[in-house]
Amino acid sequence: MSHPAQFWRPLADGRLECTLCPRRCKLRPRQHGACLVRANDAGRMVLTTYGRSTGFCLDPIEKKPLNHFYPGTAVLSFGTAGCNLACKYCQNWSISAAKALDATIGDEGTPETIVAAAKATGAAGIAFTYNDPIIFAEYAIDCARAAHEVGLYTVAVTNGYIEPEAYAPFFSVMDAANVDLKAFTEHFYQRYCGGHIEPVKETLKYLVHHTTVWVEVTTLIIPTLNDSDDEIRALARWIRDALAPHVPLHLTAFHPDFKLRDLPPTPPQTLQRARAIARAEGLWHVYTGNIWDREGSTTFCPGCGAALIARDGYAITAYRLTPDGACPDCHRPLEGRFTRAPGHFGNRRIPIRLTA
Repeated sequence: MSHPAQFWRPLADGRLECTLCPRRCKLRPRQHGACLVRANDAGRMVLTTYGRSTGFCLDPIEKKPLNHFYPGTAVLSFGTAGCNLACKYCQNWSISAAKALDATIGDEGTPETIVAAAKATGAAGIAFTYNDPIIFAEYAIDCARAAHEVGLYTVAVTNGYIEPEAYAPFFSVMDAANVDLKAFTEHFYQRYCGGHIEPVKETLKYLVHHTTVWVEVTTLIIPTLNDSDDEIRALARWIRDALAPHVPLHLTAFHPDFKLRDLPPTPPQTLQRARAIARAEGLWHVYTGNIWDREGSTTFCPGCGAALIARDGYAITAYRLTPDGACPDCHRPLEGRFTRAPGHFGNRRIPIRLTA
């Protein structure tokens, strides 16, 4: 379903340059960009996945992962096809490497029908995920606006690979973002993702310092590739100094997939060591993911150290915040989004437990 695209300009030689992401693809007629879903259609740029989805799922917000954004609420998640990076270990490669017309794309939905589905399931919001929402920006923006009209929040789960001119149009309609900072070296981005790290770092700085979007960062820890103490230390220091020490960091476990099946899964002790390093470097909120680790999934007060939100998998087992989002022991406000007007969001809570 082709839809007129924003974020492009004509070139003197007849090609169209996509200005949405740092790849800046230059397309001749009938060519697709590297993302597979933005194309030159007779001299105009179109998005070929508008109104099409690879599926819908009702998730806990903690699964995005977001631990400081309305904990315990349910979010309607969906994505389309394609991606503007080419990660060799992608866990959603069947859709991130799919073109718009492949059989992978099965569900149709206008922004209005998606919002209606979210309301009908009791979701508090909509998450754009599974593949990167930046490449279907026009569709995500329209869905986000429709969601806000009926009091739903919006979440972008993204690689942050976007050009500055698209920052405001895209992120101004998002309430939260989890940005995947895939490693902390340019070598890793070039070798294993087909991209560059600096645009992602610039996106994160923009979000934290120039918007009201709630931001959390995820880094997948891959044995021998980005799990060294020095790299974890450099990552944590950059988040502390360039962003802020309160920005939550999720360190998650890798499992072999797609084109990177020759490495073992990440041992739990590697994540626990990385968490300890990041906390020692001054980050206040560091979590482990894709493993069973109750301490690594608990939210602690940076002031007095009290456990404020305990989790067992994705299920919240203890919630001690005051109604205004503060620690009941030392009264320090916790960083994040915790309070809302009654009835503003859906009320469904879906505790989901990981298997051991």
